Amino acid sequence: VVVGVGVVSGVVDMGSLWRSQPVNRAQLFLQPEAAYETISSLGEMGKIQFIDANPDVNAFQRKFVNEVRRCDEMERKLRFFAAEVEKADLKINGADAAAEERAPDLKEMGDLESNFSKIEREMKEINSNEQVLKKQHLELTELLEILSKTAIFFDEAEAATATLSVTGNDDHAPLLQDNGGVGGQLGFVTGVIVREKVTSFERLLWRACRGNVFLRRVAIDQSIIDPSNGDELHKEVFIVFFQGEQLGNRVKKICEGFEATIYPCPSTPVQRRELKTGVDSRLADLQNVLARTEEHRNQVLRNIAFKLGGWLVQVKKIKAIFHTMNKFNVDTTRKCLIAECWYPTAKLGDIQEALRDGSTRSASDVPSILNDVRTSEQPPTAYFTNKFTSGFQGIVNAYGVASYREVNPGPFTIITFPFLFAVMFGDLGHGFLMALAAFIIILKEKSLAKFDGGEIWKTMYNGRYIILLMGLFSMYTGFIYNDIFSKSIAFTSSGWTTPSGVAADSDKITLAAPWLDSNNVTHPGDFRHPYVLGLDPIWQVSENKLTFSNSYKMKLSVVLGIIQMEFGVLLSLFNHVFFKKSLRIWHEFIPQVLFLTCIFGYLVIAIVYKWVTPLHDFPNKSAPSLLIMLINMFLRFGLPPPTEQVLFGDTGGSIQGTIEMALVVIAVLCVPWMLLTRPLMLKSRMKKRAQEAHNRSADGMLQQGGALVHDDDDEEGHGGHDENHDFGEIMVHQAIHTIEFCLGCISNTASYLRLWALSLAHSQLSEVLWQMVLHNGFPAFWKLFFMFAAWAVLTIAVLLIMEGLSAFLHALRLHWVEFQSKFYEGNGYLFAPFSFKTLLSSEEE
Repeated sequence: VVVGVGVVSGVVDMGSLWRSQPVNRAQLFLQPEAAYETISSLGEMGKIQFIDANPDVNAFQRKFVNEVRRCDEMERKLRFFAAEVEKADLKINGADAAAEERAPDLKEMGDLESNFSKIEREMKEINSNEQVLKKQHLELTELLEILSKTAIFFDEAEAATATLSVTGNDDHAPLLQDNGGVGGQLGFVTGVIVREKVTSFERLLWRACRGNVFLRRVAIDQSIIDPSNGDELHKEVFIVFFQGEQLGNRVKKICEGFEATIYPCPSTPVQRRELKTGVDSRLADLQNVLARTEEHRNQVLRNIAFKLGGWLVQVKKIKAIFHTMNKFNVDTTRKCLIAECWYPTAKLGDIQEALRDGSTRSASDVPSILNDVRTSEQPPTAYFTNKFTSGFQGIVNAYGVASYREVNPGPFTIITFPFLFAVMFGDLGHGFLMALAAFIIILKEKSLAKFDGGEIWKTMYNGRYIILLMGLFSMYTGFIYNDIFSKSIAFTSSGWTTPSGVAADSDKITLAAPWLDSNNVTHPGDFRHPYVLGLDPIWQVSENKLTFSNSYKMKLSVVLGIIQMEFGVLLSLFNHVFFKKSLRIWHEFIPQVLFLTCIFGYLVIAIVYKWVTPLHDFPNKSAPSLLIMLINMFLRFGLPPPTEQVLFGDTGGSIQGTIEMALVVIAVLCVPWMLLTRPLMLKSRMKKRAQEAHNRSADGMLQQGGALVHDDDDEEGHGGHDENHDFGEIMVHQAIHTIEFCLGCISNTASYLRLWALSLAHSQLSEVLWQMVLHNGFPAFWKLFFMFAAWAVLTIAVLLIMEGLSAFLHALRLHWVEFQSKFYEGNGYLFAPFSFKTLLSSEEE
């Protein structure tokens, strides 16, 4: 049993990861006056999952809907405060401290409501006053610009008046006449308009007034802030000269249509100077008032920001409590609330303590009662994990949550997942860089926990311990492969000698393996003795390196894959024993083990035997091809193997042929054993029980609910209710299961060859980067500087990130499909307790 130390709601718990925690269904009886404090205590503990007892009741018809609405109103006000604080570029504080405190009681909830309402009224009043002041400041600023920039326009107009002539009331007459006429007084309109509208404004004035107006405009140098929305605007001052009241009204309507602001402007220079002096004085006073208003507003926002984080947490907790209480039934006769819930039996003592704490805090004389109830519903799957084991458990849960009390692959994944990754990624240097990056993240995990780096960063941070183990295991396999950045290290002297006629410092050599001459005399070739640990470094400079490494890694992949599949089938035995399924033990587990062992287990034994047997110890002094040997087991059934394919026994191969024939017979017999035996036995049981039920009915002994009597061999709980289906459905299901297993043994074994393929790809890419990039920089130091930078970038980007991600995905597939499919159903659902800690963390995400 693998035991994990889990952290749940800040409390250290010992929980078994071998199976999920035993979970009970219960009813919780609460007094109305104690319900709030009790649920608050349970939320702080976070070890009980509440079930909605009123799934058909509308959310607006529940008992505590008014309290939830009050919380919604408080959240609305807090969102308003947060928006104002964000505009002022202030930091929200207080959330961390409030998360560690208990939820406010009902009296504190009322105090929060009144406090929020008071602050909201104050903020709205401040904002309203500030907007009025800013609007006045804008108007005075625009008027000052008009008075400053229109002086030259009036001078030009007064000079033009001397030549202006008016032809009666004819609106079609031009404003300026060539010939003299009766002199008249010019009218004018001054104002400001947004720069983007000036062209259209000028065009419409010309067409609507038939050219009888005189427009002058000039841009305002500085941009103007709109007090209503804070947008930055660029405006221009304009003045329109006209003659006649009718034409003046037309000009004013056009200004209104273009949302131009019209300001009164005196016609005489003396009046304009007096007005400008008054505007300057009022503008200075208004700026002082605005500064004091802004300072007061910032002070209020600083006070809000200091407490806003805590308020948000408190309101979330209050709302979560009432939302949970809305799931309860109301017993009007006993004047209590009844909650339906799941809880881990190991946490019963903590739950009872929380119930007593809630009753004490609410000063209730009647204690809360937790009463277990029997149910046929499948309980949730509860694991208690910590920051180390949660990542590996997440890998398993991504495939499917374990059924209740089913064997959990999580503990084994902690070792097998990084190991299979390392088989594909094996390099001492690359593994060190990966482990170093993960180690840095772990060292600074507290400071990096709140760093917002996007989805990719969040995935890396949550899987930091997975990355650490992947790096460490890659260092181990890289050490075994004797591979560090595509180079090898000679820890001791090589077990091979340099071939004769080849220089000792040659870049590439060809190693000769031991061989037999025509007289059956063994010649050692270049081999002397096995290397102490791992691969011999001389293979790094050997021409036939790939031939050797491919053969070694391919066989190693098959051995590792079959061992893991055998282990997966073995784990299914623990499920069958735990759920008392004797039929599955005798008619599924045993034939599966025999089928897998007789064919593929025999292959593993042959691989290991061939590795450890010297050439001269083979019966016919030649090492057979294991692939051809495995094929001949079926194609030459009943015949001894060819002379060159004898692996053990006598030289004629009769012993090997007899053993292989027996293995094939056993494997073939396992197929109908798996396919027919269990369905036929279930059919016999169903007939027997149907006959017993008929006999009882005939004798008047049949009782309601007693038609089926189940014993320990029934297929219930884990894996379905087979005896509640007809024989046809059971037979089809068993046929699919048998075909899937038999074909899966072949395809899954081939699938494990990806370990060899990705290991080959990784080593070759590493060697290419060394030879094609870094090696080119060796002749000159300045060139080496740039080549090393390029090599480092490509190593991290291609080998560590891209190749690492590829190996990760392939290791994931091997666990989900090849390993877990042998024993794991994954039809459960996670235990989701009511927890303030979980609630707040999900809100942050």
